Amino acid sequence: MSAVRPSSVRRNRRPLRVFATVLVVPAIVGTVAMPAYAFMPAGDLFEPSGVFSFAVAEAQDVDVSADASGAPVSHDAYSVTTKAEIEEAARSAEEEAQAAWAAELASRGAGAYAIYTVKAEGDDYPWWDQIPDDYGGGLSPLRYYYRECVDFVAWRLNRDAGSTGAPWKWDWSNLASGSAYAWADEWVAHGWPTSDVPVVGAVAWFPYNHVAYVQSINGDGTVNIEEYNQNSDHSYHQRTIPAGSALYLYPPT
Repeated sequence: MSAVRPSSVRRNRRPLRVFATVLVVPAIVGTVAMPAYAFMPAGDLFEPSGVFSFAVAEAQDVDVSADASGAPVSHDAYSVTTKAEIEEAARSAEEEAQAAWAAELASRGAGAYAIYTVKAEGDDYPWWDQIPDDYGGGLSPLRYYYRECVDFVAWRLNRDAGSTGAPWKWDWSNLASGSAYAWADEWVAHGWPTSDVPVVGAVAWFPYNHVAYVQSINGDGTVNIEEYNQNSDHSYHQRTIPAGSALYLYPPT
């Protein structure tokens, strides 16, 4: 048997190498040049990822129910109160207070003093129709609350002294406090006389926190007094009392 020469073996393998090169090189070139593709898990092939598919995008539309689409939309709202509205509210509040006071007086019984729109005979108190403190009223020019017993008596003391307008001779600052209960002690503190003997023009002082004005003295010794708010109605009254039922604070000097 004759031996095979190595050179002949090498010559026989060259055609195989050429064939492999022809197959592999085009495959590499085709793979590099080929565009990217997307694959579903099941292996389905879509279009190239760089190409938009209207059919695929349309499949993502969302249907909204009629109830949801008809829901109201809320917006933050801001309101501004004008000067005219504030003034109108103030006028309305004052009218309501006046009406409430009129209804209160009407509910307290008969008599001219109980009628809000009628000034009682003999009443010369200039602020008889002002709103009292119970209904939000303020201070009179004498610096006591309107239609309180102390304001009425302070007015009468000014009138008797010839002072019927500003500047007033007597007011809260130099007469007595807003509490009638303190008037007797304050009279003594001022050095003004007090007595159990009534005189016209004196202040009739009652220990239950009330004062009145002595209008006249009767022959039998009884005393006619004028007053405001004796029964908490902030109105004018006249009545006759026994002389010994009050302490008399003589007119200040």
